Amino acid sequence: MMIFANSTNHLSEFLRYVAEKSLSGEERIPALTVLSKELQVSVASLREQLEVARVLGFVEVKPKTGIRWLPYCFTPTLLLSASYAITISSDYFEHFRDMRNHLEATYFLESVAKLTKNDIDQLNNILLRAEEKIISRPPNLPHAEHREFHARIFSNVQNPFVQSIFSVYWDIYEYQGYAIINDLDYLKRVWHFHRLVYEGIQTGNIHQAMEAFLEHKNLMIKNNKSVPSQTFE
Repeated sequence: MMIFANSTNHLSEFLRYVAEKSLSGEERIPALTVLSKELQVSVASLREQLEVARVLGFVEVKPKTGIRWLPYCFTPTLLLSASYAITISSDYFEHFRDMRNHLEATYFLESVAKLTKNDIDQLNNILLRAEEKIISRPPNLPHAEHREFHARIFSNVQNPFVQSIFSVYWDIYEYQGYAIINDLDYLKRVWHFHRLVYEGIQTGNIHQAMEAFLEHKNLMIKNNKSVPSQTFE
């Protein structure tokens, strides 16, 4: 595999070097003093470029082992950029949610077709845990199960960019406080649709599963509605 010239136009000297080393399978990156001589770039500039690469998740830096390149992952870059945007305006979260919803709808049929028997069994286990939490006294929020349910459905999507979007969505969802829901009726409706999705998948009625999956996305979260005589843990 080779790195095309046009793909390096936006990369720093350090990132170009790391990309080339990753292609050759070399994990270790020389010290900045060594790289400075090899690349003809000052140590100060390389230090700045290294920090960018570290923040974006392209390399890790440890005192004893030095600099090591990491397998590519879109998640750190996306999480940093999206978090910054949403700090500027919450409207960006709605745009991000819209993109994620369209991607889930697009990949749903393909993903369901790739689910194994174990995947389907796990969906049922997730459902049972969530339903048990909802009917407990006091009720418990099944947020972990909500995230896990979606992740299991799309677990076989072999697109690292799409998987990062799905993962970062949940991270931001939690950061924005949407995971804290005090509307028991809303939770019951959400998980009713999740059960319909599971039953459609389990019985091979993919049309039902798809319909329920899309309909549950149209539910509006009503965080300002209190639940009398009940608290969530």
